Amino acid sequence: MKNLNRPSLFISRQTAETRRRYCLLLAILFVLFIILTACRDKIGAGSAEVKRPSVSGVVITKIEMTQVDDYYETSGTVRAKVTNIISSRVMGMVTAVNVKAGDEVRAGQSLMTLDDRDAAQRVKAAEHGLEAAGQNMELADITYRRYKKLHDEKALSRQEIDQIETQKKVATSEYQRMKASLEDAKIYRGFSIMTSPIAGRVTEKKIEAGNIAMPGMPLLTLEGGSGFNIEAYVDESLSGKLKNGMPVRVVIDPIDLATMGTITEIVPAVDSLSRTFRIKIAVADPKLKSGLYSKVLIPRGKKEVILAPKVSVIEKGQLTGVYTVDNLGVIAYRLVRTGKTFGDNVEILSGLTTGDRIITGGVEKAVDGGLISEGNSR
Repeated sequence: MKNLNRPSLFISRQTAETRRRYCLLLAILFVLFIILTACRDKIGAGSAEVKRPSVSGVVITKIEMTQVDDYYETSGTVRAKVTNIISSRVMGMVTAVNVKAGDEVRAGQSLMTLDDRDAAQRVKAAEHGLEAAGQNMELADITYRRYKKLHDEKALSRQEIDQIETQKKVATSEYQRMKASLEDAKIYRGFSIMTSPIAGRVTEKKIEAGNIAMPGMPLLTLEGGSGFNIEAYVDESLSGKLKNGMPVRVVIDPIDLATMGTITEIVPAVDSLSRTFRIKIAVADPKLKSGLYSKVLIPRGKKEVILAPKVSVIEKGQLTGVYTVDNLGVIAYRLVRTGKTFGDNVEILSGLTTGDRIITGGVEKAVDGGLISEGNSR
């Protein structure tokens, strides 16, 4: 009898456990239902309380494609057309520097001097040598004339007169050599005075009085007053498409200059690393200075782009965007990516499409999530 009752007891316990789990599951489901109902009621109540701010006094413009001039943009550097690097041809101590950076100079003006005492001694030695050679040549000439007279009177043999004539030629040759040596000494001494080869401006000074100048060492930089070029490097895709005399637009922001220039030189060789080649553009303006950064805009025809007024593009920290208006009049701040500038407009590369409406006037009144009031310009 005991063996028959044990299975029944086991089944009874198992049924009770199942019921207990079932009741627990029902309780959990009931609680979840209550929570979800409460959340739904709160969401509904909150939605009903949302009220969008009304915005008025703005101008809304519909975006359309616009045809503009297409151009290739690159950077360039302003360079003087004529640049001279002044360096010494001899070694010596600088005794005086007569100019400073920014000074205007004329052609032939003295720029600096070197210690010329050694050169002066060479000149004196050459002068003494020339004087002695001149006296010797004069004596040889007198002697030759005397012996020539004796030879003409048949009192002197041909061999003797030839010997005297040779001495005269040697003396004359020595005199010419000493004369050339004096000229060399004077030229060498002249190297101690450095003069300006052009009329222009001193743009850089690299030495002071008391320093030692070495042959070939740059001391001063001069720029001629004949104008400026802009040197720029352009992509190899434009090779063969540019011509001398072609007009290009130049923008130099540091001096607030926007002007037209003309291509004057094209270097056809393409750099193997950068895949670019160099061009020179002639520009003229009194505000130009060497070294200024410039933008060069080379025309390439026409293209269609999306333009937006600069005033409609709003910067928010690192974000750039515009205020758009949908068909219901709801305002939204939309991120955009801008491109080139065309006057008072800027190119929109992404973020807007044809037909979108943006706020272009009264932008300061726009509010993200606001609602355009009735009767406002749309």
